[in-house]
This record gives sequence, structure tokens and C-alpha cells, in this order.
Amino acid sequence: MNTAPALSLKPRTYLGVLAVLGVAHFLNDLMQSLIPAIYPIIQRSYELDFAQIGLITLTFQIAGSLLQPLVGVYTDRRPAPYSPVIGMVFTLSGLLALAFAGSYAAILVAVALIGIGSSIFHPEATRMARYAAGGRQGLAQGMFQVGGQAGGALGPVCAALIIVPLGQPSLAWFTAAALAAMLLLGWIGRQQAAISRHFAAVRAELAGHQASLPRHATSTIAVGLVVLTLLMFSKNAYGESFRSFYTFYLIERFGLTIPASQMMLFLFLMASAAGALIGGIIGDRIGRHRIIWISVLGPLPLTLILPYADLFWTGVLTVMINLVMASAFASILIYAMELLPNRIGLIGGLFYGLNFGLGGIAAAILGGMADSYGIEAVYRFCSFLPLAGLLAWFLPRIEHDRPGAAAPG
Repeated sequence: MNTAPALSLKPRTYLGVLAVLGVAHFLNDLMQSLIPAIYPIIQRSYELDFAQIGLITLTFQIAGSLLQPLVGVYTDRRPAPYSPVIGMVFTLSGLLALAFAGSYAAILVAVALIGIGSSIFHPEATRMARYAAGGRQGLAQGMFQVGGQAGGALGPVCAALIIVPLGQPSLAWFTAAALAAMLLLGWIGRQQAAISRHFAAVRAELAGHQASLPRHATSTIAVGLVVLTLLMFSKNAYGESFRSFYTFYLIERFGLTIPASQMMLFLFLMASAAGALIGGIIGDRIGRHRIIWISVLGPLPLTLILPYADLFWTGVLTVMINLVMASAFASILIYAMELLPNRIGLIGGLFYGLNFGLGGIAAAILGGMADSYGIEAVYRFCSFLPLAGLLAWFLPRIEHDRPGAAAPG
């Protein structure tokens, strides 16, 4: 029977730091979410088709994905606690450029700057959440995720209440969020040295109990990462159909106004915030493997009904779908960290990068499909994507994927 070693130095959960990290993630993702939130506005202003809308998302997501694994590899070797502050400088610059962009090309440059800022933010912020978690990894990633998801959900509300009536230049007002995030991330950077020392001390003591530490075969790591990547693609492809095209779907099918469609998108995205936190907490109790099964495959009956529902049930179903589906990310991220426990920056950069890159590819594909076959056909096609959850069958069962077995860092 495997038992956890008795440690004289107990892992400590820094809830205050996790809360501030969640707020910083909230501000970061709020600024990002303004990009898809203004799609209906810029589509009319610049006479864009759905393929061009998808290309904006692809540009943003690719810029936000390519650098993340590289930043993660670098910070694994040389921790850079203040690098998220630098990322916010890029985000601030991108927001200003987007606010005053006068052409489609300028829009692409602006969203690329915002994507680069996000790519610098996530790897080191993920490391800090891991270090500050102690033995409550699911709670820590849930708090970190709920901040980001809540910020992402607020973007459509800001678009409906501020950007639609005041116009594209009002985006410049949101640079105040970037400045606030810089202050918070500077404070977190100052805390990181002490937290890292405590984390290293616990790891050093735990290293004396070699039997308790996971040693996964290369084949196990490879299979696990490939399956997780495929699950992420199916999850992000479905989610991107909403982030980029849900407002267009509601306007075309049900005749909603832009502000009304933005509020519907807000409800969908708020379900992501709740799902991320719930999934992280439950994952600590029942194991990552079970949560991944439930969250990726579970929404299938609801997604199959959605394209044929009326307006009321469309709202209900989209909230229920995202509530369940969003619960996967924290468990996928922690599962990957347990496969490679010494490469936290790489895993954070890789999987946040995958979130961006795979989402961008999906948006480009779905945009072309919407132009060719209509926006409703996109949702009929996407309704089958949760079938990819069957791939969870091939996930290796690793030692720490059971209740109470998570190592303290």
C-alpha cells in the first residue's frame, strides 16, 4: 500500500497570493476578451466576412501561443518573477493600437501585441500558482482559472455597455486595467522569493522519500501529453465557436440586437468561471482522470440538442454545456504537471499556448465554414466535438491521480 511520507515541513497554501493572482488573471483576460467582444462592431465598420474575423482570432491566438512554451522553458531554468509585468506592457500597447486602428492590417498588429503580452504572462503566473498551492493544487488552479474566466466573461458586458455606444476608441480606457495588473504582479514578484524557498525546502525533504516520488516512463509521458492535446483541441474548438461566433449566431437566428447577444455571451462565459473553480475543487477529491472524462464527454447530449433549441433553451443549454466543459482545464493542467513535475514553466506555457493556438486554428476553420455553409451549420457540426472525450480512455493512470494522493508541489 502506498502512503504519503510524513513531512516535518508542511506544505503551505498561500491563499492571499492565490487571490491576487486570480485578480491579475481576471484583468489580463478581461483585456483579451475585448477582442472577440468587438467583432460585431468592426465587422460592420470594416465590412469583414467570417473568414477575416476568424483570421483576427487566429493572429491573436498564434501570437499568444508560439512564445509561451519558449518562455516556459526559459523560466524553468531562470525564474523571472517580474516577467508578467513585461507582458502587461505589450498588452497595454496592443489595446492602445486597437483603439485607434484605422485598417484591417492595423487590427491584426494590435491583436498580435495583446497575444504576445498574454504569452509572457501565463507561464510564470502558472508557476507561482503551483508554488503557492501547497497540497491543494486543484483549488489553486481553480482560483487562478476562475479569475481568468470571469475576466473573459466581462468583455462582452463592457462591449455592450461601453464600446458599442462610445465606439472603438473607448478601448483605450481599458489600459487602466493593464496598469492595475502591473502593480499587482509587481507585488506577487516580491513574494515569489520566499514562497519559492519554502516550496524548494518541501521538495528537498520529499526527495528523501524516493519511493513516494513519481517516475513516469517516457512512453507514459508521451501518450499522456498527446491525449491531453487532442482533448484540448476538441474542447477549444467547441469553445471558440462561442467566443468568436455566438453573437452572430444569435443575431442571425433569433434577431437579437448586438447588446442583447453580448449579454447572452456573458452568461455563457460566466459559466466557464464557475466550471473552472468547481472542476478544480472536485478534482482534488475524486481525481483528475474522472473529471476529464466527465467534463469532455459529459456535455455531448446537450450539444446535440442545442442547434435545434429555441432562444430560452439555447441560453439554458449553453450555460449548462460550458459549466461542465470548463471544469476540465484545471485537471488537464495538473495532470500534465504530474507527468512532468520538474517542468512547470514548460507545462504552463505549453498548455496555455495550446489554448491559444488550437483555439485560433479552430476559429479560422469555423470562420471559413460559416462563410461557405452558414453560421447554423457551424453549430450542428460542433455538436459532435465532445465525442472526442472518448480519447480519455487512453490516458495513463498515474499514481497521483487518486483522491488524497497529490504530492505537495
